[in-house]
Order: sequence, then C-alpha cells, then structure tokens
Amino acid sequence: MSDSPGMITFDDFSKLDLRVARVLEARDHPDADRLLILQIDLGTEQRQLVAGLKGYYSPDDLVGKNVVVVKNLKPRKMRGEESQGMLLAASDEEKSQVILVTPSAEIAPGARVS
Repeated sequence: MSDSPGMITFDDFSKLDLRVARVLEARDHPDADRLLILQIDLGTEQRQLVAGLKGYYSPDDLVGKNVVVVKNLKPRKMRGEESQGMLLAASDEEKSQVILVTPSAEIAPGARVS
C-alpha cells in the first residue's frame, strides 16, 4: 500500500516555487526536541525556517550549505517560531536517516529549481 497523496497536474506542480537557499545561521529550537531554526539567504531576501532536523544534523553541519526550499509555502508557527518556507529532504520509512536535497554543484542562492 502506498502512502503517496495521489496524482497532481502539471498546473498543480507549477504552483510550487522551489529555490536554492544558503543556510546563514542554525540553532536549536528552545522549546522542541527535534526542531532547528535556520536563517536562510534566498538571494533577494533572508527568511527563517523551522525544520525537524535535530538528531540528524547539528547546527554547525548546516551553516554554509545550499539547500532546496519551497519559497511560496504559507508561513506557519511551529512551537512559537514562524517558519517561512520548507526545506526539502528525503528519508527512509523508519526515518533512520534524513538527507537534504541540495544542488550537485555551486549555484547562487535564489536560483530556481524546476
């Protein structure tokens, strides 16, 4: 049995604004065991993301790394901190590992992913 949400149209997919972002700062969330708070550079602006990466990455592992984010996701509060996008990562079913989606070569923050 698959846990996928079902088929979407190309028009649905084209609504996503996927961008390369550089992690400028990372720190532990003060009120959550699994969350990190990231400050990212999207080329034309900086934003804050809250990501469930604690236990897989230390804050120092993330600083300077290029990652792929969903730029146009509606902001939401996560344990009192606003997350202004979503970082993309892959994980196995047991979540024994979480692998960040990153560009394979250096590219400027803000580059569109398609």
